[in-house]
Amino acid sequence: MREQEISVSRPIFAGMDVTMRKTMLPEYEGFALLEKYGIPVPEYYTARNASGAADVAERIGFPVVMKVISRQIVHKSDAGGVITGIETREQAHDAFSQIEKNVEHYSPGTVIEGVLVEKQFGKGLELIVGGRTDPSFGKVITFGIGGTLVELIRDVAIRILPIDPEEIRAMVQEIQAYPLIKGYRNSPPLDEDELVRIIAAVCRFFEEEKTVREFDFNPLILYEKGGVIVDARVYTGEESALSAEVQRTPMEVSLLSPSSIAVIGASRDPGKIGYAVLRNLLTFPGPLYPVNPGVKEIFGKKVYPSVLDIPGGLDAAVIAIPARGVPAVLEELGKKGVKLAIILSSGFRETGEEGARLEKELLATARSWGIRIVGPNCLGLIFPHLKINTTFDPISPRPGHIGFISQSGAIITTIVDWSLPEEIGFSAVISVGNQTDLGFIDYIRYAADDATTKAIILYIEEIRNGREFIELMKDVTRKKPVIALKSGASSLGVRAASSHTGSLAGSYAVYQAAFAQTGVIPVYSIREAFNVAGLLASEGYPRGNRAVIITAAGGFAVLAADYADKYGINIIPLPKAMLEELNDFLPALWSHENPLDIIGDGGAERYAKVFDVMIRHQDEWDIAIIIAVPSAVLDATHLAQEISRFSKHTHTMIVGCLLGGDTMKSGIRVLRDNKIPNYSDIDEAFRAVGRSIHSRLVSKIELRR
Repeated sequence: MREQEISVSRPIFAGMDVTMRKTMLPEYEGFALLEKYGIPVPEYYTARNASGAADVAERIGFPVVMKVISRQIVHKSDAGGVITGIETREQAHDAFSQIEKNVEHYSPGTVIEGVLVEKQFGKGLELIVGGRTDPSFGKVITFGIGGTLVELIRDVAIRILPIDPEEIRAMVQEIQAYPLIKGYRNSPPLDEDELVRIIAAVCRFFEEEKTVREFDFNPLILYEKGGVIVDARVYTGEESALSAEVQRTPMEVSLLSPSSIAVIGASRDPGKIGYAVLRNLLTFPGPLYPVNPGVKEIFGKKVYPSVLDIPGGLDAAVIAIPARGVPAVLEELGKKGVKLAIILSSGFRETGEEGARLEKELLATARSWGIRIVGPNCLGLIFPHLKINTTFDPISPRPGHIGFISQSGAIITTIVDWSLPEEIGFSAVISVGNQTDLGFIDYIRYAADDATTKAIILYIEEIRNGREFIELMKDVTRKKPVIALKSGASSLGVRAASSHTGSLAGSYAVYQAAFAQTGVIPVYSIREAFNVAGLLASEGYPRGNRAVIITAAGGFAVLAADYADKYGINIIPLPKAMLEELNDFLPALWSHENPLDIIGDGGAERYAKVFDVMIRHQDEWDIAIIIAVPSAVLDATHLAQEISRFSKHTHTMIVGCLLGGDTMKSGIRVLRDNKIPNYSDIDEAFRAVGRSIHSRLVSKIELRR
């Protein structure tokens, strides 16, 4: 510890309230922490008066920088609390007084405990390394372009710890300004290896210093040789358990495939939830038991006054009664030996303190009996292949291969209604509700193990087990594509952030980082989610990025090339052998390049001949996108049949774009019957293909066909 620092720093902060949830350390303490981990910082001392500042400035050697030390000043430059380029003892003496005047003018009455005097470094590339503790995912690291405009430029990469040096290097190379590090035009390359080493040391510091909650190291100045952190803002607080670290018991996957079901709160009244649930379960192939003490018969089925009156065993119960009665019902379910309770009832923690108390009581009762809970405050579960629909949605979806797990019941009812005319089918539709017990982790694990599920869509408002989510998704995405739509891009947490990092790495940004690190495909609308899921459920991931576009519409050929460039799809030059074969039968005016404009006077037969050539050369390309428009010479059904034949004879991704209205409907139906994705808008098609390519390449997903 420096002598001058001892004499000044200890009395200054002796009265600091260390019980605050987040407290900003004086900068010299931040520097001391960095030195502990071998991270380069300037030579520095603290001073409480002008003469002391002049002394330590002379000891360091000019030029120096002086910064105000005050618990009340977060952004020192804004307050005039930073003076650079101090070249003499006299300037150092005067700078101390000037800082006092500036801060007093900026914020009258501010307590100034002294100044930090540090060696001034020359110009280099200003970067930022920051960290914050996310309530779901834990410690998060941020890297990007730094300086005073960091939040305006917002060129950053984010990762959730822990990460290895390889991932750190990928993070460095991810930012748009990376060419400035690599060497741009006549500028020499900067010390990328030292930058990676510094960030790795910062990660180690953040993981090991358990009370550090958030920090900004801005700027980190990088040179041709070496780098140095010249400003350190570190926030500490009490070490707190993350929601991600709450102890939980894994669900037995078989619980979601019950052989017998009771509906508690079954009703004759069409306006009641209990009526809708029982009606939706009438096709359930196993024993179905309505429960209501005031009714004898509903839908021709005997009604039982209590689950305890039901003969034999019972696997699951759907609860549709007022919240206050749920704990007592759980006691009866426990005595009956029921292991799954699907609680549709609302009125729990979403309503306030009393509801939260009732929810805790509910969970305690369930755990005492070994009952697992879906919900409460949820829509329920739908498994079309099993003919299970425990929801009160008036419409039941068709069977299919998409698992849809949503935190919003309203989104589920909307999507199910929309899916019918779109002929989209589901393997599972799950409403997570309050996630009092079972949650995203359990439902994703179920969908991952379910043979009928080929792709999984998540609508997420909050993940309560972030660390477990990350570990699970690293495994699941290697087996099946997972597509996620995260709401809350403009979170309160971002607006309330006290540091640059808190703003740059808000909750939404952290979720996007979690998706990128685990192979989850992020999307930004419900329609896009189903576009991507439909493509991957049918075709799987493309083996590469080489695409061929076939169309008889010149305008769409041009648009297709634009969209391919926009979404990172490689429109390859046609191999010579393929080009020669195409020239043998295509009209002289065809495009002779990719996209293949095969001219509008050709019908399905011309497309078919092109497909035959591509089948013979299928090792030369990875993706084929077929665009067709209404034409007097085109039979849409015939074309769709040829596309289906094409798909069956390749091991590549085939995407249909049969555009138009009623004229193309018969062809679209043929494609759907043959599980070939079709898009009515080519922008949507190219966006979906681009998402699948990007996710596989970035996340290093192994191709399995």
